[in-house]
Amino acid sequence: MHGPPLIGWLLVALCAATGAYCLVRVHAGPGGERRAVGSDALMGLGMAAMAVPATVLDTRPWGALLFAVVFGAAGVHTLVAVARSRLDTPHLHHAVGAFAMVYMALAMAGGPVVGRSVHAGTAGHAAAAHEPAGTPLLTGLLLVYFAVYVVRTVAVLVPVTVASGQLTWPGRPDLTHACRLSMGIGMLAMLLTL
Repeated sequence: MHGPPLIGWLLVALCAATGAYCLVRVHAGPGGERRAVGSDALMGLGMAAMAVPATVLDTRPWGALLFAVVFGAAGVHTLVAVARSRLDTPHLHHAVGAFAMVYMALAMAGGPVVGRSVHAGTAGHAAAAHEPAGTPLLTGLLLVYFAVYVVRTVAVLVPVTVASGQLTWPGRPDLTHACRLSMGIGMLAMLLTL
């Protein structure tokens, strides 16, 4: 990741915890839910690996290709499953997330590594750290998509109803929504560092 190392490590912790939780839950539900939770686990663990600061682990050139292949295959698999009506259309979010991971991996592979020497004899290249690594239009569209997704997920997570003048919380929220919310926020943070 090209952002500040502290943000990278916080994203690693958040996404690794989310991915690990989803990985444990893979065997807990019915078939369709298991696929969704499995996709969430893949996304969370992949985001954690991608968020490791580049000053610690520079995976170029093989890392971007590996991420692009894994998440490209996951996105295509989801699209094929939706087309065959095995999954409902809300699962399209997993395909968008997977293709966003492909985009970020390829964009970050071509971008500068913050804190590393770009030319021999220099301590870094400050101007290169501020150049965008991706296409601004596509990055902006993905930012808008994930911002709307985060807001909608918060609305699902906090379903407060008003009955006879009192606010009530109808039941306990599902942690799966909290995991998806944290991954949506992580995606926003990673896209902002491009």
